[in-house]
Amino acid sequence: MSPQNQRLQQIEEHLQAMMGVQVEFPFGPEPKVFKVAGKMFAWTAVKDGIPVMTVKASPGDVAFLIDEFQDITPGYHMNKRHWVTVRLNGQVEQGMLEDLATTSYTLVVRKLTKAKQKSLGFTE
Repeated sequence: MSPQNQRLQQIEEHLQAMMGVQVEFPFGPEPKVFKVAGKMFAWTAVKDGIPVMTVKASPGDVAFLIDEFQDITPGYHMNKRHWVTVRLNGQVEQGMLEDLATTSYTLVVRKLTKAKQKSLGFTE
């Protein structure tokens, strides 16, 4: 397995390990969409031969991430103010990828009702 595909597998395992996550393929075999309580918080795919992950972020973080990292761009086919796409080619460290994924999940869960949050075991 190539290092890029290994990174994709690792981040997908991280995404799936979060409480209440469902994986769907609403657009065909790609992208793989990760949802919590029916709300998308991430998707992964291979774009131009490079695995990518698209996640939600706060608008301030989006601007910073795009300015600071060559391999982080505005969210592909998403609201460019709230989403980023990260190329999984090794430039962005695994720990940061996992932090971005966890932050995306948290942003989505925070908007759920308290009852839904509790049913997911979400506590802050």
